[in-house]
Amino acid sequence: MKANRHIVCTVTNDLNQDQRMARICTTLADYGYHVTLVGRQKGDSLPYGNPVFKWKRLDVFFNSGFLFYAEYNIRLLIYLLKRRNDIDIIYTVDTDTLAAGGIFKFLTSKKQIFDAHEYFTEVPELQDRRFVKWFWNMIEIIFVPRANAHISVNRSLAEILGNKFKKVFTPIMNVPFLNKASNSNSDKVNKTILYQGMLNKGRGLEQMIYAIEKISNAELNIIGEGDLSEYLRKIAEESPAKKRIHFLGWIDSEQMAEYTNKASLAVNLLDGSSKSYYFSLANKFFDYIHAGVPSVNMDFPEYRHIIGKYSVGITIPNLDIETIAAAINILLSNPEKRDQMAKECIKAKLVYNWETERKKLMNIIDSL
Repeated sequence: MKANRHIVCTVTNDLNQDQRMARICTTLADYGYHVTLVGRQKGDSLPYGNPVFKWKRLDVFFNSGFLFYAEYNIRLLIYLLKRRNDIDIIYTVDTDTLAAGGIFKFLTSKKQIFDAHEYFTEVPELQDRRFVKWFWNMIEIIFVPRANAHISVNRSLAEILGNKFKKVFTPIMNVPFLNKASNSNSDKVNKTILYQGMLNKGRGLEQMIYAIEKISNAELNIIGEGDLSEYLRKIAEESPAKKRIHFLGWIDSEQMAEYTNKASLAVNLLDGSSKSYYFSLANKFFDYIHAGVPSVNMDFPEYRHIIGKYSVGITIPNLDIETIAAAINILLSNPEKRDQMAKECIKAKLVYNWETERKKLMNIIDSL
């Protein structure tokens, strides 16, 4: 019966770097559902590979701003309506695909899941844009309560969004599949600091580049791209430590795993002035844990909670350059402490893994 059930998942990215949706769609397909993941086609989009589920990229004329989101939701709605007889559940990811999914549900009475991957109306890009923030908030008020099931990425967001919309949000964390192989930190002779993810505003990357000047004999590997790619490369080029700063761009998952496994420690730095960041629980945090790599994180609720249970890293109170450099220098100069944290990572990943989280996902799907 499940093989005849079609679930369409919708995002606004080009699919390649969306590890969470790849895991979700793979899980749904493995459980016998027919799955299609829909995203956008960008000019520099790389081939998506050969997943066990179907995928589709929609062409758009506009690439950013209000016109992009308006065009994308219209194209997405048309795509869905053309296939209305073949779709059983629409899996709407974040507020930026909510309008198309909500209207499709209203017109067809199909089931809808809303999965909030972030505190969308509190992202840094909307902080000083009152009308745009109001607009997205209205989209949420109209469509979120009408969804049949609600998911978020952590306890904090589940509570916040649950209170806001008077609905139960199930926290399903963005964690990797479990690999039980251990990865000791003690044999890592070279001092290598790793960042992986988007190169966007509010992620402490500028401060990290300045901090590396105060960290002796350490290399900084930055994996990813984003709005600040050009700017960050410029300030790195002007740094006295420029030969120790390496921009690797987007690389495939196997290469990323290789770089992560070789790192001495990793960073997950965020600007707490954004509520979206303050209540976040980034997938990179768990990627570091599963690789056995201690990490430097912000003293935000979700990181504080997990590190309080498993000493997989440390937290810092702010993004001051001196604070970042001091924390990293302490860990780099203490291999015994890093090795103990690596052992804690092994314990933590047995708790925080996709094999555990996917059970909650399937309970929701099956209930619909």
